[in-house]
Amino acid sequence: MIILAATPIGNLGDASTRLRQALEDADVVASEDTRVTQRLLAALGIANRPRLIALHEHNERARAADLVELARDGDLLVLSDAGMPTVSDPGFPLVQAAVAAGVDVTAIPGPSAVVTALAVSGLPTDRFAFEGFLPRKAGDRSRRLAELAGDRRTLVFFEAPSRLAASLGALAEAFGADRPAAV
Repeated sequence: MIILAATPIGNLGDASTRLRQALEDADVVASEDTRVTQRLLAALGIANRPRLIALHEHNERARAADLVELARDGDLLVLSDAGMPTVSDPGFPLVQAAVAAGVDVTAIPGPSAVVTALAVSGLPTDRFAFEGFLPRKAGDRSRRLAELAGDRRTLVFFEAPSRLAASLGALAEAFGADRPAAV
């Protein structure tokens, strides 16, 4: 089966007991950046040294079928650098391929940047939508925000620090300066 495992987001203390055990038991790990995975194994004191396979945005579609076949023979642990695979991180094409091929997919839950940001925002949490990263190009970003402007739910976005100011300006322009926001 394929096991999606959430990894700590900035604090190793958030590594769950289940994640630690899965890392100790894993024969094969597909990860966003194998160097980050090696550092995680060392930092958590994991003695196991599983076979590491890179699975990132540039190769995930091409590798999905091979990884699904690998998961037919044994468990495949899938990690992103921080958080849950498939949520604005690699893994979605792999899960799609596994479901289509009848290979089981399960998850080891853990830290979630989306839910954590929502919980501490002071904004309504009863209804929300996760929008991931906004488009990089200003025109594409403006069009996407125009589509969302009438949505009254709390909207959660990811953004790179280097693009934060531009994105906040675009959000204020699209939604109005009086719409509450949290960073």
